[in-house]
Amino acid sequence: MTEQLKKKGLGKAVGLAFFLLGMVVLFRFTPARHYISPSYLQEVVQSFGPWGPLAFVLLYAGGICLFLPATLFTGLGALLFGTFHGFLYNELGAMLGASLAFFIGRYLGRDFAAGLIGDRLKQYDDRIAANGFATVLYLRLIFFPFTPLNFGMGLTRVTFKDYFFGTLFGILAGGFVLTFFFATLAEVWRSGDWWQLVSWKALFSLALFAGSFFIPTLIRKIKPEGTG
Repeated sequence: MTEQLKKKGLGKAVGLAFFLLGMVVLFRFTPARHYISPSYLQEVVQSFGPWGPLAFVLLYAGGICLFLPATLFTGLGALLFGTFHGFLYNELGAMLGASLAFFIGRYLGRDFAAGLIGDRLKQYDDRIAANGFATVLYLRLIFFPFTPLNFGMGLTRVTFKDYFFGTLFGILAGGFVLTFFFATLAEVWRSGDWWQLVSWKALFSLALFAGSFFIPTLIRKIKPEGTG
């Protein structure tokens, strides 16, 4: 890599680092944090009327790109749209956000990351690229933090195709469980009948939610080649 390319890659990487750090500071330590409260976001989506689902999907994707937690928007989708429509819109928003974040990481950080990768680390980078789909699928199934992984995979040689489909299939089960769980809690809260917490639906959603935490343990036992 030439000196000019190194400087260009470093400049992009510094820009990415400042962007991510700025988002963390903005939404954690300034009044802007009030704009990501569930109640405020709910009002924003509902203000779009019949265009609410589209607004939600774009809001979800934008939140991911701003390094906000995906769980916040997953819960919001369940609250606004229920289990099945909420799951659909959550998946659309998550996939759009994950795709955009991947390209941000690829454009701003890949050149710099490539310059830092030595011969030994290059072997891991090559292995990840050769097993891109399996690697991404594995990391999604073990609940590796969603938003950091979106940007992080952009720094590797994984193709977008492998990343996209690994993410798509990797978040389906967890996304449905979380949406179902949050939607059930929202139904109980709206009804005001707290006895519904011991209904079969509530208990089933709780069981699925609790069981999802055992997925990483099961997946690690069938860890695919090239994931580490």
